[in-house]
Amino acid sequence: MIYLKSFLYTILFSFFISSNALAAPSQQQLEEKEKGIILYNQFKTMSAIPHLKVAAEAGDHEAQYYLGEALRKVKRYITPEAQSAYEASALQGDIYSMIRLSGNKNDLCVVMKNCPEGRKEPTEWRKMALDAAEKEAAKGNAEAMYLMFRLTGDDKWLEQSAEKGYAFAQYYLATGYRDGKGFFLLPSSRAEVVERLMKSSAEGGYPLGMMGYVEALAHKKDFEELRFWNEKAAKAGYASAVFGYGSYLSKNPSEFGFPYDPVKSYALIFMLLELDGGGGMQDYANDILPEIAAKLTPEQIEQAKQMSKEWKATHPPLSYFPDKL
Repeated sequence: MIYLKSFLYTILFSFFISSNALAAPSQQQLEEKEKGIILYNQFKTMSAIPHLKVAAEAGDHEAQYYLGEALRKVKRYITPEAQSAYEASALQGDIYSMIRLSGNKNDLCVVMKNCPEGRKEPTEWRKMALDAAEKEAAKGNAEAMYLMFRLTGDDKWLEQSAEKGYAFAQYYLATGYRDGKGFFLLPSSRAEVVERLMKSSAEGGYPLGMMGYVEALAHKKDFEELRFWNEKAAKAGYASAVFGYGSYLSKNPSEFGFPYDPVKSYALIFMLLELDGGGGMQDYANDILPEIAAKLTPEQIEQAKQMSKEWKATHPPLSYFPDKL
């Protein structure tokens, strides 16, 4: 039965590709894709699926990948529907989908060695992913270099990706060094490299890199720069940074010199209540809001709620910024 479902889903997605690949996605389909990815990045995986399906069925390879991811995370394994979504995406050249398919050695038809004719096995997807990523890496594509690292496990690719300016690779490499990876003659040398990489990642616009740099700045007691990058990460929508920034604004005095602004603090923390999926952020917000509310009048609380709406309307959506792989 699983094999039959897998085969039918493959046919279904092949139809979606053939019937929609020649047409550009409509504005409505693009909006659905954006909504789906926003919800996915907020760990509202179930809520993301219907939106992603709209764009995936229109042939959007990125929506197909995220649909596969959402379905996989809900069931905790690659379902036949997820497999078909990945395949539809991979057949359009999406390397992330190829990588995911290359690791699906538990697919029933693979295990039983009776996949339908024309269906690629994990080893074939891996070769396709390697060929595609290596081709792009040779052109200087820093993200492709990172994907080569994920495919091969060779640190040289991660280092090259970081050197070429891929902000996520810079963060990934920095966290590895911070956690003990690599050899450094002196502990101070390790800390310097971690700080340099986190700063580069932050300047490259990656919010987790910004907060990694904040951590390094805290050790140096450079509180002015720390405040700048914590606020910048919050303005980028990173949920953890919003919580930290909002919390600091409620303290008088603040540990790191943030101005005392309980109204803005309440506004930021109140906004996090919408994160009612995974991640636990809603619980953290509910814990601290009463403490902040005790410092405010009813009028100030209403002002804070209005400020929360205005922030949401003028800043990127809240996100946990999970690793795409």
